[in-house]
Formats: sequence, structure tokens, C-alpha cells
Amino acid sequence: MTKKETIRRLATGVPGFDEVLGGGLPELSFNLIAGLPGAGKTTLAHQMMFSLASPERRAIYFTVTGEPPSKMLRYQQQFGFFDAGALNQSIQFINLSDEALAGDLQEVTRRIAEEVAFHGPALIFVDSFRSVVQANQLKDGSPQALQRFVQQLGVLMSTLKLTSFLIGEYSDFQDANPVVTMVDGLIWMRQAVQRDSMVRKMEIVKMRGQSSLPGLHTFRIGPAGIQVFPPARSFDLAPKPASLPDEPRLLMGVPVLDEMLGGGLPRGYSLLISGPSGSGKTILSSSFLAEGARRGEAGILAVFEQSPDRSRNPLLSDLVERGCVSVVDTRHPDLSVDEIVLLLVHEIRRTNATRVVIDSLSGCELSLAPTFRDNFRESLLRMMNALAATGVSVVLTCELEDRYLDFRFSPYGTAFLTDAIIVQRYIEVDSRLRRMIAVVKLRGSAHSDELREFTIDGSGLQIGTRLTNQEGLLGGRPTLKELAHPDRDEPLDKLN
Repeated sequence: MTKKETIRRLATGVPGFDEVLGGGLPELSFNLIAGLPGAGKTTLAHQMMFSLASPERRAIYFTVTGEPPSKMLRYQQQFGFFDAGALNQSIQFINLSDEALAGDLQEVTRRIAEEVAFHGPALIFVDSFRSVVQANQLKDGSPQALQRFVQQLGVLMSTLKLTSFLIGEYSDFQDANPVVTMVDGLIWMRQAVQRDSMVRKMEIVKMRGQSSLPGLHTFRIGPAGIQVFPPARSFDLAPKPASLPDEPRLLMGVPVLDEMLGGGLPRGYSLLISGPSGSGKTILSSSFLAEGARRGEAGILAVFEQSPDRSRNPLLSDLVERGCVSVVDTRHPDLSVDEIVLLLVHEIRRTNATRVVIDSLSGCELSLAPTFRDNFRESLLRMMNALAATGVSVVLTCELEDRYLDFRFSPYGTAFLTDAIIVQRYIEVDSRLRRMIAVVKLRGSAHSDELREFTIDGSGLQIGTRLTNQEGLLGGRPTLKELAHPDRDEPLDKLN
């Protein structure tokens, strides 16, 4: 062969799946979709078939399960991808259960070849291929016969220039031999129940001729079918907007705080607002979005706890009602960070937003399925990198238990991920709790080193004068100089 052949890639019609495959499904490939019962194998096969099939590119779905195709279609037609008009037109369902149960692999091959010759498809699916394997084992148990059958089937698909799929119930690679060695593509689907969450993942074990994304990728089965969530680094991220407002810094909506930040938050920065419950984190982040709205900038609020409610936050509720801020409600019990990032990036593109608020990291962690909480720090790094690539400015809130002497900024060891940190604290003065605020980190920029008292009223945050030792804050406690360890999350007493 002297001429390099170009492999055409087919768009599967499954959101996110083409990215995971490495650009789409190779045409004329011989593939195995494997996994345990209920993992979504048949749904994935049907979704691809209904998307790819057309009068010019017909498809045959061979059922070998013993149940009539009508029963299978009864459930599959509940999904949004199902097209009844394609049945018996561009898509044919043919039952091979009699040939498979007889255990005659040669007869199965002959029947497939006969139907392919008659209908002239470009796509074929055999579901469940495991039924053919089991029938062969019951008849003579010869692994050589099975390997010969798989090889003949692969040669047949290649000769007839077909893109083909075997769908089989397998628990591991050893169980699937010798099939896995013969196919061009191997898609392994998994599911697991973790506490009250159902987590589904897929792995592209191999895909000849192209570089697929390594690792396990979460997916969800919903009313529209399957949606795959590739890692954030693989997204075709929107470039930073070409025409941004002239201001190099974003105002926070609290004038004194903007002064403490040296003129506002540099555009494109990420800011962590850390503090105990009730200290004003949500109010400050709402002011950030409101200031953007006043300047004609769209904003996004990612909700992990409570949606905007007029009784709790009338300012934010009004912004949402007027369309200045869009809400990404992420209070689903079994999310992955990749799914959250996909939702945010989609909304950023849709609204051309420049400001994003994530409220809060504590709620974000609780929204994740248990398996994703174990690597929460790494997941947040992927999320912050993906959001930074879009050019938006991000404010994150993080709730801390106020222990007065424990000056950490995040319980997750993630303070280093952000460009700026604002800390809010309670202090006790004359048997009363008062609030203080300080800017403890702002990369590449001078900022105030003052601790200032602030109050909350109907107009938002009102920052007052600098606190002094006489007011009981610093007597025997760390100073702001000691406090400002922007890239550390350890308690201060462990650092001294």
C-alpha cells in the first residue's frame, strides 16, 4: 500500500461521545459495546443507529436475545432520539434468536450475510452477541469455533464495507476473549450504586486508527438518551471574547472593597470568598453580579444550595427575573465535576457571560456522587482551568467553621487554585459578634492589608473603619501579616 488512506469519522449523535472517541466513530470499523446488564449498551447502540441511519445509509439491527424486537422498541421509543418513521425504511429489525439458540455459528453468519445482501445496509448491530457465544458453548464449548466465527464476521463486515457493532454482556476483558482481540473498537460501559447515587461511566478501551481520550468518562441516561461528559480539558472551549470593556478591573459593587482590592478585581481572575455561615458571602457575590448587570455584562450563578428567592435575596432574584443573570441549577445528587463544567461552559457560550458565581464549594462537594468526592481537589483544578479558558471572571464562596484561631481559607486545600482571596470573619467585642473582612491575596497586584469591620443592611455590605487591637481582635491572636498565607490552607498554629 503506497497511498495513505484517510479514515472518515462518523458523528454518532450522542452528545459528548465524539470527543471521547477522539473525533467520531471510524467508518467501516468493527466494534464491541460491552458491559453488565443495565449499563446502557442497547440505548447507546439505538441512539447511534437512529442518528446515523438514512435512506442512503441504511441500518440493520439483529436481535439475538429471544425477545421480539417489538418489546425492545416499546421501551426505546420513550427516548427523544427514537424516530418511528425510520422503522422499515432506513432501519430494519431482524430476529436471529432461532439460529442463535440452535448454536450453529455458521448458520448465524450465513443469515447475517443473506440479510445484508438483501437490504444493502451500511450499518449493522448484533444484540446480544453474548447470546451467540452462550449458544456455542452449550453446543460444543469450542473456543476455536467462536474465534473462527468472530473472524469470519469481521472479514464479512470488512468485505461488505460495513460499520458494525456487537453488543454483549461481559463483566471483564477475560470474559470477552477472543472477541476483544478481533474488534477495532472496544467501548466498555459500567454502572455502580453508591449510597443513594447511580454512577455510570464508560471507557474507550481501544479505537484503532485514532487517539481516544483515556480514562473513565461519566455519562447520564435521560429523556433524550445518553449524554457523555468528557473531561474539561477536551472541550472546544470558547475563546476569550475579542471585545471586552475597556476596564482592566471589575468592580465588586462595594466601593470600599474595590479600594481594598487596588481598584477592583482584575478581569479574568478567580476570587474565593471564604467565611462562616451568615457572614455575607452570598450577599457579596450577588453584589458582584449586580455590578456587572449595571454595566451591561451578563452573569451566571451556579446554585448548589438554594435557588434565588425573593424573600432571601431580593437583589439576586430581581437580576434573574430581568434576565441579567442566568441560573445553572446543579442540585442533582450524583453529579460529576465534568458534568458541572459542561453546564457552565454551555451557559457561558449561550449568554456571552463575563461573570460567574459558584455558590458554594461546600454545596458543590455534597452534590457530587461519593466516588467524585474522593478527588475533589483535582476536579476543582480541572473546573477552574476550563473556566479560565473561557475568559470569564469567577467568584467562588466557601463556608468555614469559624474557630477564630484556625485561619485556613478552604477545607479542601484549594486556596492556591484562585487568584484572589477575601476572608470574612466574626469577632467578639463587648459580648457582641461583629463582622470583619480582609483581602489576603491578590496575585500580581497591590492590595490593602487592613482588617475592616462591615455590616449588612438593605443595601448590601457596608464596610467601615479599620479594626484595631483595642477592639479586641488582635490581642494574643494572629495579625493580618501572619494571616496572609495565600497559598497555604493549614491552620496557622501549625505553620508557626
